[in-house]
Amino acid sequence: MPVTTCIFDAYGTLFDVAAAARRAAGEPGREAFAEHWPSIAEAWRLKQLQYSWLRAITGEHTSFWQVTRDALDWALEAQGMEADAELRERLLQLYWELEAYPEVPDMLCALKEAGFATAILSNGSPDMLEGAVSSAGLSGHLDDCLSVEAVGVFKPHASVYDLVGKRFGCDRSDVLFVSSNGWDVAAAAGYGFRTVWVNRAGDPVDRLPARPDAVLRDLTAIPDMAAR
Repeated sequence: MPVTTCIFDAYGTLFDVAAAARRAAGEPGREAFAEHWPSIAEAWRLKQLQYSWLRAITGEHTSFWQVTRDALDWALEAQGMEADAELRERLLQLYWELEAYPEVPDMLCALKEAGFATAILSNGSPDMLEGAVSSAGLSGHLDDCLSVEAVGVFKPHASVYDLVGKRFGCDRSDVLFVSSNGWDVAAAAGYGFRTVWVNRAGDPVDRLPARPDAVLRDLTAIPDMAAR
């Protein structure tokens, strides 16, 4: 069966999650933060994911915005910077304005021109996703933004992936699912989607029951892959 629907994770896949910390580090008066921003950005993202997994397991769901704030607080405290309230607020503000990776607009445009349905499937809350999509100028390239808030549990719960079929009326095998998260791709592959792992860092494939159908370093080849 041919692919009809291309679904993308948002954070780390379409949007550069390190962009908020990187931009803040370049602002005047943030020399202390600039020394530590890469490690803070890494810890922020890791804790954000860990908190979402733990909440999914324990059934203690909250908004992704709360998870994002909690993760940042942990990352700042780990570097002894928790007292800088202005820095915290600036980082959170910038998270609503994350940059898309350079190849994303042209890639999505090519998919739309080829007739594919396109959407985001994300842990992000609807307002966060709307802000990121609008800030990156991607609104015209996506048919929808599907959020876990519709089911009240974070990925990789199967009910999240169910949202795609409910929205687009497609079979699982009709979907090409793309994520930068190895665990997300593995869950989607096990669910029955065709999958691509965007492995920008060159990491090993996760040792999980299902594996990605393809591994790419960026999103440039997605339109050709979907067409095949």
